[in-house]
Amino acid sequence: MKRRGATPVTEPSRAPPVLADTRFIVEAADDGACLDRVLRAKLEGAPWTRVRRAIETGKVSVDGVRVTEATHKLRTGEAVELATRARSASRNDETRVRLVYVDTQVVVVEKPALVSSVPFEPGERDTLIDRTRTELQHREHRSVPPLGIVHRLDKETSGLLVFARTLAAKRHLKQQFRFHSVERLYEAVVHGSVANARFESRLVEDRGDGLRGSTDHRTLGQPAVTHVHRIEALSGATRIDCRLETGRTHQIRIHLSEAGHPLLGERVYIKGYAGPLLPAPRLMLHARTLGFVHPSRGERLAFESALPEDFLAVLSVLRR
Repeated sequence: MKRRGATPVTEPSRAPPVLADTRFIVEAADDGACLDRVLRAKLEGAPWTRVRRAIETGKVSVDGVRVTEATHKLRTGEAVELATRARSASRNDETRVRLVYVDTQVVVVEKPALVSSVPFEPGERDTLIDRTRTELQHREHRSVPPLGIVHRLDKETSGLLVFARTLAAKRHLKQQFRFHSVERLYEAVVHGSVANARFESRLVEDRGDGLRGSTDHRTLGQPAVTHVHRIEALSGATRIDCRLETGRTHQIRIHLSEAGHPLLGERVYIKGYAGPLLPAPRLMLHARTLGFVHPSRGERLAFESALPEDFLAVLSVLRR
């Protein structure tokens, strides 16, 4: 005979609380406090993991600049905003690729920040070259052959980039890059006060600590020349443009960091920098100008790209 007992009652599992959108001004009592602690207090004790996850995934901004470090120190009077709601648009305006120029030989596109130019790992998708091909297929209503890679921009860098649409165009453009006849002008924000300057060095893949950098050895590395022009003095930083004579990997970042003025958002080439690191949502580098000779027509083309919203937001904060 089976023994009857009371049926255990289990409470329904509770879903973790949803973080609500909020905005507040940092009070004097919280000056110097960590972002995660102050935000959690404003959210009336929300779980630490949820608060930190919201920060790390870019849902929190301070004075209009996205901050992804939970331990970021706040200052009195700053405006902190948590925005958890997704945009209603089918594609985020900040990551949508824009076709600047298209013909049968080349396509010039405006690369958004935080999107890889091309796949770096097997299986990586939704890169700039993928998006560009998709946009072309929608525009031309036909299957588009693979695009030719001529140059790249770092994942965090925004701005202009050109792909070739034929093998002949790819060869022609690569020759222009090889002989440094392509016009490339970048805009950047760097730490400290920077004057007009010309940086020249030989860059190697490993300067001795596993990072790319300059060497004093006359026969090693590749020559790299960067021309820097001061645009605007900012609070603790300088807005500059950089014209490249050569196009070595991370050339601008290396030259400015070695001069003691790393770019805002720099996380790699900051060894030895003792000053305060100003907050930025990503590397403050934008490929503003791109000019080259058309592969088949022989005429020179030149394009300009306006600064994106996240870049302008950083400038706005540093102008105060």
